[in-house]
This record gives sequence, structure tokens and C-alpha cells, in this order.
Amino acid sequence: MTEDTKKTGGHLGAVQIAHHLASSDNFQNLFQEGMSLVEETAIYLDGNGREEAKQLPRPASLAYATESMRLTTRLMQLASWLLLQRAVNEGEMSREQAGSDKNKVRLEKLSSPSTGATWDGLPETLRDLIDRSTRMQARVVHLDKMLYRKDAEEEEIEPATNDNPVASQINQLHAAFGKLG
Repeated sequence: MTEDTKKTGGHLGAVQIAHHLASSDNFQNLFQEGMSLVEETAIYLDGNGREEAKQLPRPASLAYATESMRLTTRLMQLASWLLLQRAVNEGEMSREQAGSDKNKVRLEKLSSPSTGATWDGLPETLRDLIDRSTRMQARVVHLDKMLYRKDAEEEEIEPATNDNPVASQINQLHAAFGKLG
């Protein structure tokens, strides 16, 4: 058995490719796209989105409130995952620590409707942000499964320590989104 094979528990295929992908320029592009989407959404919801919401009839206004909360939650979860993965890439935390911390991140339970009268009554910009965030969510879920599914099956995950170098960045994101409401 080679050293690479020992490190991956005897599996060289997708896991090794996923780790390469997660530390490549492709990940950096995904990270930038995700953080830009977070910023763009925050600006919209705090500015034009707020004004658009005031103009909506009651049913659409309720749908707007629901969908903007789902969008914000989805983006918070995606940003948390991206920050954890970046910390791993930069050597600030181990994959095992990130694997433990990422279990607190809920990536797959955050869907939004994309058809129907309620959906059609939402402002176009909000619908676009939701669509883009769900596409990003699908990409991150796919990468997450490639990176961590074997780890959960083959290794015992170490508990996270309290001196997590990413915690302050995550807290800053929570603080930023707290200002939206």
C-alpha cells in the first residue's frame, strides 16, 4: 500500500480528486462567488428589497418575508461551510476539526419553491438571488459529499476545540446578517 493509499484509507479515486478540487483555484472561485452573493444579498435586502417588499400585496409580502429568511439562512450556512473549508485549505484547522464543525452546518434542508403564484409574485431580484443561492447550495453539497462522506465512514472525527480560528469570521457573518432584520 502506498502512502497516498494509506492516507485515504485505501481509496484513491474521488476522495483524492475532491481534496485537490477543494484546495484549487476552482474552490477559490467558488468561495469568492459565495461571499459576493452574501454581500449582494445583504445590500439588496437592506436597500431595494426593503422598498420592493413594501409595495407587495399582503400574500406576496408574507412570501417575501419567508423567502428572504430562507435565503439569508441558506447563505449563512453556505458561507459557514466555505469559511471552514478555506480554513482547512490555509492550514488553520485540520480536516477532522472542519468535519466536526461542519456537522453544525445544514446544507441540504434549505429549499425554496421556484414555481407557482406565490413565487411569481416575488420581486425578480429576490427570485434571482434565491435561484443563484440554490445552485450554489447544490455545488457545495456535492463537494461536501465528495470531501466528507468517506471520512465519516472510515475515521473517528475529533471533537472541535474552543480555539477555532474561524469562529470570529462566522460571528462577524452572524452580526452582519443580524442587521438585516
